[in-house]
Amino acid sequence: MCFSNFNVHHTTKKRPVEVHALEKQHLKPVSSLLSFENTLVSSIPRTVHKDNVIKYKSNRYSLPLGTYRPRGDNTVYVETQEEELIIRREPHGEVLARHPLCHGKGELIKNRQHTRDRSKGIHAYKETVIRQFKDQEKAEQFIHEVGIRYPRYIRDQLQVIQCAITQYRQDIDEALAVCIKDQLWSANDLRDIAQHFTRLKETKTSKPNSIQEPKNINPAIKATAATREMDDYIKILGGASS
Repeated sequence: MCFSNFNVHHTTKKRPVEVHALEKQHLKPVSSLLSFENTLVSSIPRTVHKDNVIKYKSNRYSLPLGTYRPRGDNTVYVETQEEELIIRREPHGEVLARHPLCHGKGELIKNRQHTRDRSKGIHAYKETVIRQFKDQEKAEQFIHEVGIRYPRYIRDQLQVIQCAITQYRQDIDEALAVCIKDQLWSANDLRDIAQHFTRLKETKTSKPNSIQEPKNINPAIKATAATREMDDYIKILGGASS
């Protein structure tokens, strides 16, 4: 205990240790579960790691396969309700996972369903994208090749393709033909080529006519060509005048 607690306070003229002894009788205990996170926010942000897990209070909790996004926002929000941990993409959005709350340390709480590939959902997504191309056979070939090269990120690739279709609908089929011809099997390539075609058309449309009518010409000014006598032309050609 600090020795200054025994000294007489200059203002109150009392020793703090004596005052504390009197006030101690009226103090009440506070909850041991009180924490900064629980009192200020209902949802706590956490980062999704590459193995589709989050860390919460010294433990790891699994998320469905594909939750982690290589080039996107990997923030999720967790909240606790009684003895359950709830994980959402948005603070009050769709529930991604539910787990029993673990009170130990260094544990991996895993749902076996999270390791299953959501192939049925991906297959339906592919069909939706393919139907938006005029040449669906080429579109199916392209998406098949993309899937071979980016099996883990096929959902992200399909999202890029869908955005390209929406933004560059007039040129997307031409871009698809170029990708297949040059064997460019990437959603980013398809988008960039479609964007290039669109910009070319916009440039041609906005370019002014190169041939313009002359302006402000005085009609009184007339240009006359110099004329020569016939003998002059004959001399130039090497002949003789008659």
